[in-house]
Amino acid sequence: MLAFTNAKEKTSPTIIGAGCKLTGDIKTDHSVQIHGNVIGNITADTVVIGRGGRVAGKITATNLFLHGTLDGPAIVNTANVFSNAQMTGTLSYYTLNITGNTGLECKLAKRKGKKDE
Repeated sequence: MLAFTNAKEKTSPTIIGAGCKLTGDIKTDHSVQIHGNVIGNITADTVVIGRGGRVAGKITATNLFLHGTLDGPAIVNTANVFSNAQMTGTLSYYTLNITGNTGLECKLAKRKGKKDE
């Protein structure tokens, strides 16, 4: 059983479950987990795109964990790309971690300047 947060808790994640399709933008100060399909831009502290997850849009985040598919650009501080991940677009990062064989067909752009900007 899932526990629901109350008004005093300020860190509940946004979860798009498998089989769910969302068209529109997501903006939060917390984490977003995508296991379904999102067509739109995501701005969050942490974005996790699960193995069955797909995002068509721009990601802006502190941390990206990419297990699924991202069709679009991403501007992140730390990108973690896992085996079976696929991405098109430009991945702009300060730190990049790649594990296993990935389907990256994107431009990699190391960010310069301060990490907190």
